[in-house]
Amino acid sequence: MRVPRAVAQFNRRVTNPAARSLTPWLPCLGTLEHTGRKSGKHYRTPLLVFETRGGFVVLIGYGPDTDWVKNVLAGGPTVLHKRGNALALGSPRIVSKAEAAPLIPPAPRLLYRLFPYNEAALVLTSPPPL
Repeated sequence: MRVPRAVAQFNRRVTNPAARSLTPWLPCLGTLEHTGRKSGKHYRTPLLVFETRGGFVVLIGYGPDTDWVKNVLAGGPTVLHKRGNALALGSPRIVSKAEAAPLIPPAPRLLYRLFPYNEAALVLTSPPPL
């Protein structure tokens, strides 16, 4: 299920500003900081985020043509703010929700499967230590 564009517009203007202060501290939520591929402007988007062994899976609720997805895929700097930490991420790739599910540990995978967004997920990995 893809969330309707009208909901996306409402969330962008009303819900997201309020959620940004809470998402870094709540389980399965985080704020993804990314740079506009055309404008160069910095954005902070609250999202459903699930930790994997080498990075994170982000559910895509508005479809893969969403601006934040395009910005991340364009390769600009991407930082996840989660539980008080800022984590640099890279190597973005879009996969099906089913393909990403085995990457998530069993307990949070139950919650992952409950969300009705079934079109796609974005997998981001943590860069290897220097």
